[in-house]
Amino acid sequence: MQHGGDVVEELTADHREVDELFDRIEAVPARGPERRRLLDRLTIELVRHAVAEEQHVYPAVREHVPDGDALVDKEIADHLRIERLLKDLEGMGADDPELNHLFVKLRTEVRAHVQDEEGNLFAQLRTACGPELLDLLGQEARETKETAPTRPHPGARSSALASKVFSPGLGLVDRVRDFITGRGE
Repeated sequence: MQHGGDVVEELTADHREVDELFDRIEAVPARGPERRRLLDRLTIELVRHAVAEEQHVYPAVREHVPDGDALVDKEIADHLRIERLLKDLEGMGADDPELNHLFVKLRTEVRAHVQDEEGNLFAQLRTACGPELLDLLGQEARETKETAPTRPHPGARSSALASKVFSPGLGLVDRVRDFITGRGE
């Protein structure tokens, strides 16, 4: 799916990329190095996506969508569960027997989160916000993903403001670590 457009189109494109990565991970040998490489790629995409949502989408939902606070609180709880699973997966080698179990758990959590966002939150956001705001949010989300962290940091982002302040620094450190280790190439 093509990136660009408004925030719903941008984040939906991310969702399709993540779906594709899940399929690719399932298609490679369970204990091979390709699975580890693809899991790292999946982690990078999920973390960057979550940061963009937390910094730009969720504040807009809180402000413009009726009962937006409750919607966002649920989405943030989903992100925290997913990020903890990613953190657990991060330290595992490709041959760790627990890796496949955590991968299945992660896939289940992410797919449920995506289904809820696309079927509920995105529709309400599109109804509550005009096209100009959705376009602006899409641009901001794309820009944020460029500097966002690439590794899970559960608990590092307690609010949109904290995320905006700390994420670029965490992102820089993560990208340096990725460069040194060759992760995400």
